[in-house]
Amino acid sequence: MQKRKLGKSNLEVSAMGLGCMGMSFSYGAPKDVPEMISLIRAAVDRGVTFFDTAEVYGPFTNEELVGEALAPVRDRVVIATKFGFNTKGDSRPGAQNLDSRPGHIKEVAEASLKRMRTDVIDLFYQHRVDPEVPIEDVAGAVKDLIVQGKVRHFGLSEAGVKTIRRANAVQPVTALQSEYSLWWRKPEAEVIPTLEELGIGLVPYSPLGKGFLTGKMDENTKLASNDFRSTLPRFTPEAMKVNQAVVDLLNAMAKRKNATPAQIALAWLLAQKAWIVPIPGTTKLSRLEENIGAVDVELTADDLREIESAASKIDIEGARYPEKLEQLTGR
Repeated sequence: MQKRKLGKSNLEVSAMGLGCMGMSFSYGAPKDVPEMISLIRAAVDRGVTFFDTAEVYGPFTNEELVGEALAPVRDRVVIATKFGFNTKGDSRPGAQNLDSRPGHIKEVAEASLKRMRTDVIDLFYQHRVDPEVPIEDVAGAVKDLIVQGKVRHFGLSEAGVKTIRRANAVQPVTALQSEYSLWWRKPEAEVIPTLEELGIGLVPYSPLGKGFLTGKMDENTKLASNDFRSTLPRFTPEAMKVNQAVVDLLNAMAKRKNATPAQIALAWLLAQKAWIVPIPGTTKLSRLEENIGAVDVELTADDLREIESAASKIDIEGARYPEKLEQLTGR
């Protein structure tokens, strides 16, 4: 597995990480814990060293799962988790119960350390920007945790450029986690240039469009009521029918490269910048191996120009989130 450094930090991780949220949360019922432990360990065996979780996934159960799975190999892996919600209320990400008060951040860190069976959090993200707490106070709280040896690196998620700059001035930001893929390219306008200027890595979540870019979904796909995607405008049958054009583009390139649409989508992300590390999630070994295989798919400059030309002619249908959730991003 190739390695990459997140920005100008010394945090080196596998070029492909593993998002663990869907094992416990959001995509239907929680999966079998022993099976997911086996899957996470299979990822380690195949060279993955970067694992993503959060307090609110479950809540709590995903951190426990990741901690148990990685305990035997803790010195070989990087674990990222997140703070920023008050889980005593409505704990769904997107509920308006944000809480990034410094005292709460430190409480979350202590609890996460216990759940993950570790003495240090490698990368601690603010899950969503809390407009009630100055970002300087947030960065200062994480800086204190870094000084205490409880956290190694500070991250932000879905933050706007002004917030990124203000936070970075107090405590250098190692990585920004935000949605980025061939069907969500908004970060290219302002965020990615800012990250490049400041030397901050980008960790794209949903790099496969929450499963749509794999080519395994279409307008006839029926999503269960407990599947988060059933609430998203981009996953209505009408939107999926229109957005099939993106999958067709990926399919055409995949055939030429002897790859899959998912691998082309991930290879495209890896080709954008050397400091981009996607974290596709999966609950299946076959998909894990497929995603890892994207690291070896080479897209030439001509390939990338061809994808760009075709993608520029496609108008994506549907917002990525309902308005209430979208309001929590870009602050």
